[in-house]
Amino acid sequence: MNHALKWLVPLIFVLTLVATLSGLWPAAGQPYPLTNFRGEQVTLNARGLYYWDTVSSAAQMQANDLVTLGLGLPLLAISFWLAWRDSLRGRLLLTGTLGFFLYTYMSMCFGAAYNALFLVYVALFSLSLYAFILSMMSFDLNTLPAHFSVKLPRGWIAGLLFFAAAFLALAWLGRIAATFTPGAIPALDNVTSMFIQALDLALIVPLCVLAGILLLRRSAWGYLLASVGMLKFVTMGVAVSLMGLNMAQVGVPVSAVELVVFPTITLVNLVMVVVLLKNISSRAQNSTP
Repeated sequence: MNHALKWLVPLIFVLTLVATLSGLWPAAGQPYPLTNFRGEQVTLNARGLYYWDTVSSAAQMQANDLVTLGLGLPLLAISFWLAWRDSLRGRLLLTGTLGFFLYTYMSMCFGAAYNALFLVYVALFSLSLYAFILSMMSFDLNTLPAHFSVKLPRGWIAGLLFFAAAFLALAWLGRIAATFTPGAIPALDNVTSMFIQALDLALIVPLCVLAGILLLRRSAWGYLLASVGMLKFVTMGVAVSLMGLNMAQVGVPVSAVELVVFPTITLVNLVMVVVLLKNISSRAQNSTP
């Protein structure tokens, strides 16, 4: 394991614990309606850390806090311990988990209304970014493909990545296209732009497509990007699924498609991750798959 990761990961763990517990800490308050500067009718949360966020945004962020606390942090701790022991599965799991933390706190920096933990979000964004880069650089691409079994269902994994990319692209482009109608008011709540859609269309969709293509070509980068991407998508998929349920619980309209498709993709992805991990060997095979 890279020496810097031995202090970066514990720092990420501690700061994330502070951020998630602060976001989930119960607080009194009464949400109230508000007309934002674009003329959109929203409901301000008016309680806790996410006081200045809308009820919809706060429901999503608290769902993400819960998943990060209950799933992300345990995965970070377990994968860090395995990576410390130089387990290839552990290193791949750690890199994927760091990708989840990077995406999460990049989003919080730009999407959460300013609050007392802003610098914590910035620190987590920075720490996760450099930890993720260092973890990605730790793999030997020359020997990595030889650690994967020839039985690995590369076609199924690539198909899942392509489907996830297509679903995200169509879902977000459809939402963006709705704003092209004259006089349409974008559904932005209290943010100034569609930052999640920007991140997904600029980062996640191309990553899925590229990883799928390279995996089918048996490229070392394909094995690495597909492994890291799928491991990351498990945590992100659980978070997005819980966000939808939490939004529905507080009365925020949620598409039935999102409530069904995201959990389904997450479940299929989880199965494929198990298959992937079973087809990884710590020792390189004699023949490259």
